[in-house]
Amino acid sequence: MDAFLYNATIYLAAAVIAVPIAARLGLGSVLGYLAAGIIIGPVFGIVGSETTELQHFAEFGVVVMLFLIGLELDPRALWNMRHRLIGLGGLQILLTTAIVMGGTMLLDIAWQPALAVGGIFALSSTAIVLQTLNEKRLMQTGGGRATFSVLLSQDIAVIPMLALLPLLATGVPVHLSADGSLNTGHGEEQAHATISLVEGLPGWGVTLVTLGAVGLIIFGGVYLTRPLFRYIHQARLREMYTAFALLIVVGIALLMLMVGLSPALGTFLAGVVLANSEFRHELESDLEPFKGLLLGLFFITVGAGINFALLFAEPISLLGLTLLVILAKGLVLFALSVAFKIRGRDRWLFTLGLAQAGEFGFVLISFSQQQAVLPGDLSEKLLLIVALSMLITPLLFILYEWLSKRMKDEEKRLAPDEIDEQGPVIIAGIGRFGQIVNRLVQSTGFRTVVIDHDMETIQLMRRFGFKGFFGDPTRPELLHAAGLREAEVLVVALDDPKSSIRLVKYARRTRPDIHIVARARDRNHVYRLYRAGADDIVRETFDSSLRAGRYVLENMGLSEFEASEAEQTFYHHDREALRELAQVWDPDIPSEKNEAYLNRSRELERELETALMAQVTDRERAEEGDDDTDRRSAS
Repeated sequence: MDAFLYNATIYLAAAVIAVPIAARLGLGSVLGYLAAGIIIGPVFGIVGSETTELQHFAEFGVVVMLFLIGLELDPRALWNMRHRLIGLGGLQILLTTAIVMGGTMLLDIAWQPALAVGGIFALSSTAIVLQTLNEKRLMQTGGGRATFSVLLSQDIAVIPMLALLPLLATGVPVHLSADGSLNTGHGEEQAHATISLVEGLPGWGVTLVTLGAVGLIIFGGVYLTRPLFRYIHQARLREMYTAFALLIVVGIALLMLMVGLSPALGTFLAGVVLANSEFRHELESDLEPFKGLLLGLFFITVGAGINFALLFAEPISLLGLTLLVILAKGLVLFALSVAFKIRGRDRWLFTLGLAQAGEFGFVLISFSQQQAVLPGDLSEKLLLIVALSMLITPLLFILYEWLSKRMKDEEKRLAPDEIDEQGPVIIAGIGRFGQIVNRLVQSTGFRTVVIDHDMETIQLMRRFGFKGFFGDPTRPELLHAAGLREAEVLVVALDDPKSSIRLVKYARRTRPDIHIVARARDRNHVYRLYRAGADDIVRETFDSSLRAGRYVLENMGLSEFEASEAEQTFYHHDREALRELAQVWDPDIPSEKNEAYLNRSRELERELETALMAQVTDRERAEEGDDDTDRRSAS
C-alpha cells in the first residue's frame, strides 16, 4: 500500500506541475504529460520498472476514449463516411505500409517482419491527435474531419492486422516472463495472467476465433445491453450506472485480450453499436472522467518508458529512423491531401497531425514479438522509435500553427474584389451571425453591401444567390468603396474582437452620425465596443439564452405573457446594467479584481432580483384579488 500511494503521489504531482506549465506556454497538455514522464523517469529516476506495468493499466484510457468515440458514430454515420474511410484512410495505410516495408527490407530484414513493421508504422496516435484536436478546437475543420476519418480507418485496420500477424511468424514464439525479460519456451513461469483463447491454435484458427469475438460484441450490443440497462435502472442507484458502464468496457477489453486483439477496437465497435441506444448519454457522462485521467497517465508512462540508454547508445541511427518514418508518412499524407483536394491549412493539419506512429504500435510490436514475427532486439528499437515519434507530435502541431499563421497572412494579401455597389446597410463579416442579419434585412427590401475576408465564405454565399465582396472590412478604401460616407447603418459582425473594435473606432471617427450595430463575444468585448462608439451591441448568445430561459419559465407554470414579461424585464435591466458597468470597467484590471466593478455588479444583480420578485408579488396579489371578487360574486 505504501508503494502504491508513493507512486500515485509522484505521478499526480508530476502531472499537476508540468501540464499547466505546458498549457500556459501554448504547448498543449499532451507534451506536458510526456515531459512529466521524462522528468520522473529517465531524468531523475524517481519511478522505475513499474512504469511498464502501469502503462498497460493506463492504456485503458485509450480503450475508454475509443468507446466514447464509437458512441458518437452510429452505423449510418460510418456508412456515410465510407468513401473517406476506404479511400483516404485505406490508401494511407496501404501506401505507408508499402513504403516502410520497402525501406525496412533495404536494411536486410526479411519480408515477413518488414511487412509487420510497415503495418505498425502505418498507424498514428489516436490518443495524442484527438486530444490535441479537441484542445485546439480543430476537430470541426476540414483537416480535422479528414484526420479523424484516417484515424478511424487505422483503428478498424488493427483488427485484420492482429488477425493476420500470426500468419507472418518466422521463428519460435517469444513470451514475457514475470520480470519483463524476454525468453522462449513454455515453462510454468510464462503462464499468462489472462486465459488465452488462441494460444496454440494455427494461424487460420486464430483468425476464426478473432472474427467470432467481434461478432459476439456486435450481437451483445444489439440484443443484450438494453435489457441489462433496464434491469440496472430498477435499482435506482446512481453508482450502478457507472459500475455497469465500466463492466461493459472492462468485459469487452478482457475478451479482446483473450483473443489477442486490441481492446480499444472492441470497445469502439461496441460504442458504434450502442450509438443509437437511449442510454448513450448516460454512458458518456459516467466514463468521461475515467478517460481524461487515464489518458494523462498513459502519456506520462510513454515519457517515463523511453529507453534513453538505448537511445544514447545509437542516437544518430534511432533519431534518423524516427525522422525518416515521420518524413515517409508525411509525404504519403501530403500526396493524399492533394489527390483528395484538401487545401490550405487543412492540408498541413492533415499532413503533420498524422505523421507519427501510435500507441497501437506498442500493442502490435508486443503481439508480433509473442507470435515470433519480430526478433527481440528489433522490437526494442521499434518501441523506442514509436515513443520518440509520439514525443515529437506536439512539436509538429506547433509547426502547423506557425504555418497556419503564415498562410493566413498570405490570404490577407490576396487582391480584394472591386466593390462596384453601394447601399444603405454595410455588413462587415458574413459568418453565422452576419448571414442571419443579411437575410433579414434583404428579405425586408433593403439593399446591403457585404464584405468578408474569407474567400470560401464569399464563394459559398454566391452559390446560394447572395452577393458579397472579398476583402478586409477594416481597410478604409474598401469601406469607402462600399459607401461608408452615405450609408445609414454599419453592421460589425467580425469574428476577431480586435478587428471589430478597430473597425468601430474608424467608422465612428469618419462618420459620427452613422448607426453602428456590433457583435460582441462577451461582456469585456461589449465594454470595449461601447467605448469605441458602437450604438447597439449584441452578445453572440444573449438573445438565444433569453429565449431558452423564457421556455423554462413557461414550463414551470408561468403563462406566455408572464414569461415574456420576465424576459423583457431581464433584457432591459441587463442593457442598463451594461451601460453602468462600462463606466467603472477598466481594461487594465481583470473584472474579478476590480472592486468598484464587483460592488456595482452585486448591487445591480440585487436590483434585478427585486424587480423580478416584485412582478411575482404583483401577480399573486392580482390572483388573490380575482379570487375575492369571485367569492363575493358567488355569495
